[in-house]
Amino acid sequence: MSHSGKPMSEQLGLDSLNDRFRDSLSCEANKPDFRELDLGSPVSPLRTRQSGGIATATSSSSSSSGSVSGRNGPNQVARRADSAPNNHSGELSGSSESSPTAAESVRSAGNARSFKPGNTRSDSCSTHPHIYSGQSSVSSPPPSVLPTGNICPSGKILKTGMVPNRSPRTDVLGSGTGNYGHGSIMRGGQAAKGGGTEAASSLSSRASAVSSRGSGGGGDLLKRTMVSVDPEELKRAGNEKYRRGHFAEALSLYDRAIALSPANAAYRSNRAAALTGLGRLTEAVRECEEAVRLDPNYGRAHQRLGSLFLRLGQVENSRRHLSFPGLQPDPAELQKLQAVEKYLKKCTDSRRVGDWKSVLRECESTIASGADSSPQLSMCRAEALLKLHQIDDAESVILTTPRLDTHSNLSQSKFFGMLSEAYTNFVLAQIELAFGRFENAVTAAEKAAQIDPRNIEAAVLLSNVRLVMRARARGNDLFNAERFTEACAAYGEGLRLDPSNSVLYCNRAACWFKLGMWERSLEDCNQALSIIPNYTKALLRRAASNSKLEIWVEAVKDYEVLRRLLPDDNEVAESLFHAQVALKKSRGEEVSNIKFGREVEEILGLEQFRAAISLPGVSVVHFKAASDLQCKQISPFLDTLCGRYPSINFLKVDIEENVAVANTENVRILPTFKIYKNGSRVKEMVRPSRDMLEHSVRHYSF
Repeated sequence: MSHSGKPMSEQLGLDSLNDRFRDSLSCEANKPDFRELDLGSPVSPLRTRQSGGIATATSSSSSSSGSVSGRNGPNQVARRADSAPNNHSGELSGSSESSPTAAESVRSAGNARSFKPGNTRSDSCSTHPHIYSGQSSVSSPPPSVLPTGNICPSGKILKTGMVPNRSPRTDVLGSGTGNYGHGSIMRGGQAAKGGGTEAASSLSSRASAVSSRGSGGGGDLLKRTMVSVDPEELKRAGNEKYRRGHFAEALSLYDRAIALSPANAAYRSNRAAALTGLGRLTEAVRECEEAVRLDPNYGRAHQRLGSLFLRLGQVENSRRHLSFPGLQPDPAELQKLQAVEKYLKKCTDSRRVGDWKSVLRECESTIASGADSSPQLSMCRAEALLKLHQIDDAESVILTTPRLDTHSNLSQSKFFGMLSEAYTNFVLAQIELAFGRFENAVTAAEKAAQIDPRNIEAAVLLSNVRLVMRARARGNDLFNAERFTEACAAYGEGLRLDPSNSVLYCNRAACWFKLGMWERSLEDCNQALSIIPNYTKALLRRAASNSKLEIWVEAVKDYEVLRRLLPDDNEVAESLFHAQVALKKSRGEEVSNIKFGREVEEILGLEQFRAAISLPGVSVVHFKAASDLQCKQISPFLDTLCGRYPSINFLKVDIEENVAVANTENVRILPTFKIYKNGSRVKEMVRPSRDMLEHSVRHYSF
């Protein structure tokens, strides 16, 4: 509580700040519902979708992960006069930068940012930083004055106001590989060498000091640091959190530092590194661009921005920043850029000639080469999968592709000669059209044409989508008026514009069926199912057409698939039963006593049991006891199976009331299931799972 009587968090605006963090971390993923359709009309679309757009997904990233440089000291950096307000010490070095030291990372030709070695400490505490008690105050003392109770390595307690005899020191990134490797944090500007004990002790002591402040753990330390009014302290704490992989906490600390010093480019660049660690790449791009705006010659921000653009598939933007004048390019990043550019060109050429297998292959190579977070490449994969009739896979890609915001440098870049956001809607319109969601397809196509009005592909797609939707509406009206021949012609007109539209094929199959042209109905159903294998309406119409043509084996296969897709549909169950009976008749089997819609029959004696299992067909017998818990649990499932497989006789025997049956069948363990075919036992199961029981029932139902 401050002297004003208000909590410190309220004075510093932390409550609203924390709310902002929580809001920025929230996301929702909307997925379309799957709703099966009625069978009476070709009007309905294949699937319905919830409103809300495409689900977003985040992907992990590591291009900006790296070590941390720490506290600034006097004479640490020879600063440019025009960039004095922006202090870049303590900036996070990413793995994508070329040189292992901070000095090399920001060196630019014509814009020398030379680093001088910091002064080493001359007092007795040179390798042991002071350990603070963890107490904080609103009014921070001068940097050289230690609070009461601080412990010096000599064991003496320093009193309030005591000033230790120490020289300014700097934190630089060490280049040694003996113990810590490139990027280790060294005191006094001395790089770590293999086996350097002083450097190792300094690094270890600093880590201990950070982790030991206060006794409340990392969460309490974060809270105490957040109250600080020193942005450098917040930055250093954020760097430590980042180094440990705690990106969300590092982000909070960088945000607080930016709130206190919004013109500091290093804080913005560090915030971009934390956002990258969280997979929020487009936000990281904005922060790097802000850092470059604050300091146009900030080499680290240009390098980080170039790496981010490369991961997002923005080749031209990436090259512009990786090859920024005066910046030493990172050879590894340039090599990735060249590979991405090569595969992307091959992908573009293959797409131009409609070689969709090559498009898919080159697209995946582009992603593997470094553009691993590009929404446009994901949309390209979806388009290729759609053209290859792998429509479910295409929709899965769509639903997991993050959408670009309207940020100028991202959404306004070109992809296949089309603005990025326009291409996203261009592919989405094709997916919606293939699923029969015509209104959604028109909306997406209109948006693509609106975003990029000069693009010919977008304009042609919009025209085709509108014509296909008009042909489908006209065909539906004619079908409802029972003018089936004219309806066939209308659907055919739509198929000339969109030859991969499964809904139009299925609708035309319904017309052929009504006209008694079952062979043509089969052809259109096969076309629809080659695009969407589990399209229920197409399966129903193909099964019905096969039944009319008395191709019972194929009819039974389709009805079996439908039973798995629609397990509670009684009409499908009855159609399956009649197809199975017809198949048995065609094979010369006895079917006179087989009836549809039986219930589980209860056996009350040995003679009834023998008569029941001797009936033609397959019988499944459940041996149970009223007092057995497992029998009680599985008995309702037997009723479910009875409804799903109406051609099978289902029986139940309580062995406590029918000891003779139990003895005859040698039943000792419950529950036991036995399957009989024409009076002979073909299978026995003791305590089966539901899946095992249904699998066996399905097998013997043919």
